[in-house]
Amino acid sequence: MARQDTMTAAGGPSENSAAGGLAHRLRGLGWARLTALTAVVVGVAVIVTLSFTGAGAGPQHTPPTPAKNFSLQALGHPGQQISLSSLAGRPVIVNFFASWCTPCRKETPLLARFYRAQHGSVAVVGIDVSDQAAAALAFVHRSGVTYPVATEPASDSTVVAYDLPGLPATFFLDAHHRIVKRVYGAVTQAELTSGTALINERAK
Repeated sequence: MARQDTMTAAGGPSENSAAGGLAHRLRGLGWARLTALTAVVVGVAVIVTLSFTGAGAGPQHTPPTPAKNFSLQALGHPGQQISLSSLAGRPVIVNFFASWCTPCRKETPLLARFYRAQHGSVAVVGIDVSDQAAAALAFVHRSGVTYPVATEPASDSTVVAYDLPGLPATFFLDAHHRIVKRVYGAVTQAELTSGTALINERAK
C-alpha cells in the first residue's frame, strides 16, 4: 500500500504558539550548539539508513557506468592504501560491508569462501563502512577474509559516490572498471558466479 502524506492548514492558535515556542528554543541553543546538534542527527541518520537492510533488493542490471576510483586506508594498516587504480585492466568485485550489519554476517564468509575457491583469479576488494577497527578486524578474521579490505566513514566520498542504499552492497566492475552489475543486500553464490562470468566475459 502506498503511503499517503497529508498536510494540514497552518494558522490555528495552538500551532502558532508551538511554532513560536520552537523558534524561541532554537534561538536559545545558539548557532554553535545548533550546528553540532544538526551534525549528530545527520550522522545518526546515515548509520541508521545503512544498517536497516534485510534480504536486499537483489541484482540491479543497468548500462555500464564508470566506477569511482578510490584510494583508502587499509583496515588494520594505517600506513597502507588500497586503490582501485592498482587493479587497472582487471575485473573487480567491490563489496561494501560492516561488522555491525546483520546481513553482512552471512554474506562475508560466503564471499571469503568464493574468493579462496577462485585462487585469486578474481580480484575482490572489501570496503568496511563506519566501523570500529577492532570489531572490523575481528569480523574479517572470523569470516576467513583474505582479500584486501579498506575502511571509510559513511559520509566520505567513496560511499557517497557509489550511492549505497544500505549495507551490504556489491558492485561488479569490468576490466575498464565500469559497473556492469549491482547487488543490494546479501549477495548469493549464484549472483557471485553469474556476476564473475559477466565481468570476465567483458574482459576478453
